[in-house]
Amino acid sequence: MAVDKSDADRTIKEMVSLGVFDKDRKVTKKGCHVEIPVVRSIPGCNMVLQDESAFYRKSIDIAQALQDLIPKDSLSLLPRGWFILGKVIVVKIHPMLCPYERHIGQALLDFYPRCSTVLSDDGIAGTFREPVRRIIAGCDTKTVHKENGVIFHLDASQVMFSPGNLKERMRMSRMGRDEYVVDMFAGIGYFTIPMAVHSRPQKILAIELNPNAYHYLCKNISQNHVQDIVEPVLGDCARATPKNAADRVLMGMVQITDRYLEYGISALKPGGILHYHQTIPSWRYPDAAICEISDAALKLGRRAEILKCIRVKKYSPGVEHVVVDARIDA
Repeated sequence: MAVDKSDADRTIKEMVSLGVFDKDRKVTKKGCHVEIPVVRSIPGCNMVLQDESAFYRKSIDIAQALQDLIPKDSLSLLPRGWFILGKVIVVKIHPMLCPYERHIGQALLDFYPRCSTVLSDDGIAGTFREPVRRIIAGCDTKTVHKENGVIFHLDASQVMFSPGNLKERMRMSRMGRDEYVVDMFAGIGYFTIPMAVHSRPQKILAIELNPNAYHYLCKNISQNHVQDIVEPVLGDCARATPKNAADRVLMGMVQITDRYLEYGISALKPGGILHYHQTIPSWRYPDAAICEISDAALKLGRRAEILKCIRVKKYSPGVEHVVVDARIDA
C-alpha cells in the first residue's frame, strides 16, 4: 500500500498489529510516498502493485532444502554461490549433480520468489565468447536487469553479463562528460549505457561484432533514451574503430584485448585516455598489462602514461581480470 511519508511510521505499526505486514519485503520510498508491503489487500487503503519488490535476503541453506532429494554424500558438491540477472538465476552445477539439477533449480526458485528461471552455467564457447547455459527450471531466459539507474535488456542464455564488473560499470558511469568516446567491445552496452545515462558524453561510438549482443545494445540505447548520444555499430573493431578521433577509448574485452591495442591507441587524440581490460597471472599484476600497453604505444611512436591499475575481479584460480587506465600522448 502507498501512504504519505508523514503517515508511514504510524501505518507500519498498524499493519504489524493487524498481522498483515509482509516482513519478507522492504519498505520503499517513491517520491513523496512510501510503499508498505502487506500480505493482502486492505479495504479503504491505496493499494499498488509493485513492478519489482525489494526482498530481504534470507539465509539460504540449499543443502538443508535438498537433503531428502539428493544423496547425502553429494550434498557437499552443491553450489555455494550464484547470481541473479533480473528474474533469471545463473548457477554452476557440479557434473556429478546433473541428475539432480532440476531439484536444485526449483530450490533456488523457492528461495527467490521474484525469479522465474534458473540457468546452469557451463562456461563460454565460440568465436563470440557466448555463454553455454541450459534451463534447469522455468522457461523464459529474456530478462531486464536494473542497476545504478540503468536498464539492461538481455537474454541470459545468449549474452554475457558479469555481476563482478559492477564497480567498474559504476566507475565508467562517472567518466566521459562532453567527450567523444569509443567503446570497442560494447556488448549489450555494459559501459556505454551507464556512461551515456550519467555522464552525458558528446558522443559514444559503440562497436559490437556479435549480432545477438548488438540487438540488445540497440534495445538498451532506446530503453534508456540515449539515442542522441550513442551510435551503435555492428562490425569488427579492427575495421570500425576511427583514428585520432577519441578523447577516451574503452576496451572491455579480456584475453584477446592485446590483439586490438593498435586500434585502440590509434583511435585516441594526443592526451586521450585508454581503459584497457585484460586477464593476467596474479603474480604478474600489474606489470603484464602495463607492458602490453607501453609496448604497443611505443610501436606506434607514442607514449603511454599509466594512471591507474585496478583489480576488477578474480577471473580464475591464479588469474586476475584487471583494467589499466593510461594517457596516450603523441
